[in-house]
Amino acid sequence: MLRSLSLSALLAGFLALPALAAAPPPDVVVTVKPLHSLVSGVMQGVGEPYLLVRGAANPHAFALRPSDAKALAGAELVVWAGSPVETFMDKPLATLAKGAQVLTLVNEPSVRLLPVRKGGAWEAHDHDHTHEERPEAELGSDGHVWLDPLNAKAITDLIAARLSALDPSRAATYQANATRQKQALDTLDAEMRAALAPLKDRPFIVFHDAYHYLEDRYGLNAAGAITVSPDQPPGAGRLKTLRERINQAGAVCVFAEPQFEPALVRTLAQGTKARTGVLDPEGASIADGAELYGQLMRFNLRSLVDCLSGG
Repeated sequence: MLRSLSLSALLAGFLALPALAAAPPPDVVVTVKPLHSLVSGVMQGVGEPYLLVRGAANPHAFALRPSDAKALAGAELVVWAGSPVETFMDKPLATLAKGAQVLTLVNEPSVRLLPVRKGGAWEAHDHDHTHEERPEAELGSDGHVWLDPLNAKAITDLIAARLSALDPSRAATYQANATRQKQALDTLDAEMRAALAPLKDRPFIVFHDAYHYLEDRYGLNAAGAITVSPDQPPGAGRLKTLRERINQAGAVCVFAEPQFEPALVRTLAQGTKARTGVLDPEGASIADGAELYGQLMRFNLRSLVDCLSGG
């Protein structure tokens, strides 16, 4: 009788194994496409995170859909940069995602932060800050942290750690994916460093102040932004100041963004020697997924090289 019970218990245990192995991966919600790409890379072979700001939508002026609210309500992990970028998230995190872990990247010590710059025309001293003291997010840190590939490596580690804690049975997969992703980011960083090194002295103007991390990592010479925030159109006074800045700094290029009307950039460059190009902080026209981050950064690399070198 005892032997029969033991065999029955053993058989029940074996039957339960497939059910355990088939346990669903954590429900993960990510705000913007570059961060979604990094999370997708860590989750490859396991599951797909849910993306909130899709296509060419602007995270600075985004409204949740009912499906987004449902995803947040069922999330186990929410990954976002922080209030400086995804201003729409403050209330939903407090009301919809009460049961979720929240990874706020601007609050993580391993993520290098830079301050938000004031105004539309920057002087040289804006680039001469040091990073010995990490600025606090609430004091005005720039939230576009993913545009530094070394930050992307830190973000990859943070994601892998959170997923491994939520889903220990797949921790080895998350860690292996993270290792591969960081190797790819090292390759990307080296490629960008080599290509941008000859262009460090070429001044340029960006559409909005989203590229501080990219500029700072590779020593680029951004001279100003048309608008501090894309949901705040620049007035005539700022455009006049920036046109003067283009001429004074000898700006080589003025960059538009695919999400916004390029006529403003053409108007600003008119009457100057500056060329026009396109930079994209989020991957507006790139398909979602693990490959988006590398494609986005290489798109920006080609745009910078082509416009700044006159190619």
